[in-house]
Amino acid sequence: MSTARAFGASSATSPLAGLSIPRRDPGPDDVDLEILYCGVCHSDLHMVRDEWAGWPTVYPIVPGHEIVGRVRKVGANVTKVKAGDVAAVGCMVESCRTCGSCKEGLEQYCDTGGTVFTYNSVDPLGTAPVTYGGYSDGIVVNSHFVLSVSPKLDPAAASPLLCAGITLYSPLRHWGAGPGKKVGIVGLGGLGHMGVKFAHAFGAHTVLFTTSPSKIADGKRLGADDVVVSKNADEMAKHTRSFDLIVNTVAASHDLDPFLSLLKRDGTLVLVGAPEHPHPSPSVFQLLFGRRSLAGSGIGGIKETQEMLDFCAEKGIVSDIELIPVQQVNTAYERMLKGDVKYRFVLDMKTL
Repeated sequence: MSTARAFGASSATSPLAGLSIPRRDPGPDDVDLEILYCGVCHSDLHMVRDEWAGWPTVYPIVPGHEIVGRVRKVGANVTKVKAGDVAAVGCMVESCRTCGSCKEGLEQYCDTGGTVFTYNSVDPLGTAPVTYGGYSDGIVVNSHFVLSVSPKLDPAAASPLLCAGITLYSPLRHWGAGPGKKVGIVGLGGLGHMGVKFAHAFGAHTVLFTTSPSKIADGKRLGADDVVVSKNADEMAKHTRSFDLIVNTVAASHDLDPFLSLLKRDGTLVLVGAPEHPHPSPSVFQLLFGRRSLAGSGIGGIKETQEMLDFCAEKGIVSDIELIPVQQVNTAYERMLKGDVKYRFVLDMKTL
């Protein structure tokens, strides 16, 4: 076992600060990764502040699941990456790998409940009480959960693809976003800006919903064919019963009925934002009288995440980021709560 430098929190009210954490020695199936960049996800903030009922935070916590780094060494059985490669780790570091979902490449939905998340999950190997994430100078991960990053991609701007990117790529692919489909993206933040980019790249007619008129120009720059200010009832009414798919990225409790009313018959509203408090229950009649669906989607499996990274390399898609030293992460959290970032903070881990 070795020790790594990290940045984490010791309680729900304490600021993040420097600390040391244990990392296991690499085994024959492991990859030892020097972390170069780590994206800052809204989930990090929720978890640091212990805001998700049902998933209590174990302190100290080291967040971070949008990790891009350089391979330092690999175990004897590892062939997918080699020392010196740029590689990535997303939201998962283990699953049972034997259940139906895992065998289908959907490790995030492991039927046995065996998904081990990159931080604040029980460490299956017992190196520490829980897993520690990417706000650190290094990590050791089983090679199954390590992804290759093309040299075509800027590694810093690619790091948010490991959560924000795949969280939007997966439902857009699953529900068939593409030519001839009208797709809405609710919210223009870290998740939403990736949704606009992907829906546009897939060839769908892409509509951004935002509460901020100031985001209209940026939405169109990112690829939206139309931008609707969702507080404007007249603008919303123009799109009644016209959408095949709407993906809602907002991580705050709000009324879903206005968006359900915009779906065609058999249309689907997919939730990917995880609010601190539940959404108000939508009207059953909104669902019954249009045979509409309300669904959820969580990240993507390893196979699909690699597919997404390869697609991004082919199309030149990365996140719009603000690269900051790790010492500014507490300020970044406060700015993130205010929506004051376009559109994802990324920590430069050499500043650790």
